[in-house]
Amino acid sequence: MRGNELLNKMDLIDPEYILAADKKSVPKRIRLKKWCAAAACLCLIFSLAVPIMAASMPAFYDMLYAVSPAAAQFFKPVQLSCEDNGIRMEVSAAYIHENIAEIYISIQDLEGTKFDETIDLFDSYQINTPFDCSSHCILSGYDPDTHTAEFLVTVEQWDDRDITGDKLTFSLREILSNKKTYEGILNKINLSDIQLNSTTQRVDPRGISGSEFIEKYEGSAKQDLPTVLKPSGTICSPVDGVSLTGIGYVDKYLHIQVYYKDILKTDNHGMIALINKETGETISADGSVSFFDDAGESSYEDYIFTEISAETLGGYDLYGGFTTSSGSIEGNWSVTFPLEDTDNMQ
Repeated sequence: MRGNELLNKMDLIDPEYILAADKKSVPKRIRLKKWCAAAACLCLIFSLAVPIMAASMPAFYDMLYAVSPAAAQFFKPVQLSCEDNGIRMEVSAAYIHENIAEIYISIQDLEGTKFDETIDLFDSYQINTPFDCSSHCILSGYDPDTHTAEFLVTVEQWDDRDITGDKLTFSLREILSNKKTYEGILNKINLSDIQLNSTTQRVDPRGISGSEFIEKYEGSAKQDLPTVLKPSGTICSPVDGVSLTGIGYVDKYLHIQVYYKDILKTDNHGMIALINKETGETISADGSVSFFDDAGESSYEDYIFTEISAETLGGYDLYGGFTTSSGSIEGNWSVTFPLEDTDNMQ
């Protein structure tokens, strides 16, 4: 069978079989060995027949990476830059030492209109290596003249093993930018005469904060799901994409509910606090419960205050801090970088 014919056959394999092959349960140990042997054979066949073709096929790479990361990185060609959707991503510098790789990835807006200094990779990046490691990525700078952002990617191999000689692939799917922030007292809300919401509902939370509420609700059965306010319409909208949708008491705790629009595309988020009018003291929420809307795209969040009674509520101002954006920029960017001693790269 020719290399390209075998590649076509590989695309027909159900991914569930690959996932099953990677499980380490004792009854399937023999099967796992067979899959590892098969993967080794596939690597040998493709390295002899069609290494360039295989490396250019994302489906092949993703499938092989699930079985053998080392083999997948072997097939991946070195590509230090790429362009998509008017944006160029490039490996600009690196410092490789012992078991640590520090790599600078530059992202340039070729049109000068795509993003600004508020650029965020939106947790959409992926780092593939042939070894087990820990890694993180941070924004290190932005040049407004060239419309270029620099990100520092740090990778540390476990067990203090030298990583020289391997390859690393950095991939990116979305970029978030043009973010706006708001912070201050919500002057349109007077807590002295606010109409309290008394309608509640149980929700399946997408997130819980605050030790008391995490302990109470995480892993709870369906009948013990958190009780929150039922949205009662927009009370005020301090910034586009953010609305106050409820203030009331649930089980004697004050709940202040905020609606964040289209969070899967905008990453709209924020916080709510109370400020004592007499002392100026800021009272932070003791916890929160967030949950998706019916469409599963936007999010509500109930900020919970455990020590603010209805009788004293009028003595506080409502304070908010929010971050919003107009939406993400989608693309397909990927660079593969050889992990070589810095001295050998001059």
